[in-house]
Amino acid sequence: MLLNNILAFIQTDIEVDTLSNPAADQAKEMSLNYIDLAFKGGWIMIPIFLLSVIAIYIFFERFYAIRQASIEDTNFMDRIKDYIQNRQISSAIELCETTNTPVSRMIKTGITRIGRPLGDVNEAIQNIGNLEVSKLEKNLPTLATVSGAAPMIGFLGTVMGMIQAFYDMANAGNNIEISLLSNGIYTAMVTTVAGLIVGIIAYFAYNILVAKVEKCVFNMEATTIEFMDLLNEPAR
Repeated sequence: MLLNNILAFIQTDIEVDTLSNPAADQAKEMSLNYIDLAFKGGWIMIPIFLLSVIAIYIFFERFYAIRQASIEDTNFMDRIKDYIQNRQISSAIELCETTNTPVSRMIKTGITRIGRPLGDVNEAIQNIGNLEVSKLEKNLPTLATVSGAAPMIGFLGTVMGMIQAFYDMANAGNNIEISLLSNGIYTAMVTTVAGLIVGIIAYFAYNILVAKVEKCVFNMEATTIEFMDLLNEPAR
């Protein structure tokens, strides 16, 4: 009997607390909607969103292009060496055209200039190499710009939001309420977070692509040295 009375008392106490604290139930029902939160950032979120789309597009487009350019045929230079030593220049050129990579295009340029001074051959290969590197680095400066511009635009939204908040405070006089300041504070905080997120993602994406380009350039330089050594062999 005593136990039943205790349980009844506890149940009654819980019901009273629930009725006396409706804010707790309301808090449970509320959930953070990130889309609505983004809209509270105001129009400044539009350029930040556009920058994020640009960054994502450039990253995946360049990642695929650089990956294709970095494909290595381990037997490529061995076959080129055999063709040149056997004086099968047309076959070597055909192999370069079939392979169709930055390295093969550089080697093709060198093959077509066989017979000229080695300095001229090397210079021609270097010129083609510079063009190929320029192609690989296409849009990377834009991605770097996004990584720096997105946080700055976010901070601009922060300043605009704080100006709006202080303006509302000034107009409210002595009747200042949190609801009057919410729009400005939302703009200030949301744009800052959004700008930083886009900037950080673009920064990491840029450095990943730069590392892949450098690896590809190193391979191009190594192949050029190997090809020039091959042209020097008959003179030994």
